[in-house]
Amino acid sequence: MEITSSQNPRIKYIIKLRDDKKVRQRENLMVVEGWDEIDLAIHAGYVPTLVLHSPVFKKRQIDLVSVEQITVTQAIFEKISHRENPDGWLAIFPLPRKSLADIDLSSDPLLIVAESIEKPGNLGAILRTADAAGVDALLVCDPRVDIYNPNVVRASRGTLFTVPTIEISNENALSALRKSNIKLVAATPHAKTEFTEQDLHGPLAIIVGTENEGLTDFWMNEADLKVKIPMLGKINSLNVSIAAALIVYEARRQRDS
Repeated sequence: MEITSSQNPRIKYIIKLRDDKKVRQRENLMVVEGWDEIDLAIHAGYVPTLVLHSPVFKKRQIDLVSVEQITVTQAIFEKISHRENPDGWLAIFPLPRKSLADIDLSSDPLLIVAESIEKPGNLGAILRTADAAGVDALLVCDPRVDIYNPNVVRASRGTLFTVPTIEISNENALSALRKSNIKLVAATPHAKTEFTEQDLHGPLAIIVGTENEGLTDFWMNEADLKVKIPMLGKINSLNVSIAAALIVYEARRQRDS
């Protein structure tokens, strides 16, 4: 089947699913664009409900016999694409919803808690760090961005599907972490100790907040440790995804040394 009209109901539906959080939540579906991202999601155990591609672009294959696949013209694909240089592949996946009960923590867990993240690019970058560093889970507390936004998938390079990612309130996250005896490490420029000078062994949750506001008093008051990243220039904070990456990899370095 090939779709050639932008007025096709399937195309209109995909665009709504791409652009509207309420539609994604109601349908429990999301748009994933890019062959690499789709392939990563499939290998992580997720099965798309629909695969759409345009043969005009670079040809690659997705072998899913039981999944409906349709083709579209280059013009139609460019209309539904969210990218400047699309590769001609797009799929519809069930939302990879996770709950605390789904997390299978390792014997020495390392988690990231991200509070009130507002930019898809930052959340996606944190997910890439979490995947690369072997983080057990990412708890996204009181987010200001939809974690199933196509821009999050793009920025994460598909690692939204490989890292258990849970949207949760501050209170429920704290309760779960305390029950698991996980030490809370808050990243703040107001800490007295640099992150490389603290002992980051053992079950650990690294907590980061927004660049403009930092962490709320909720986490600052509950943290077992507070650490800072040295700032030698004129500004007093780093991009939140960079801050998370520095501290996570310091924890990984200490564990591996």
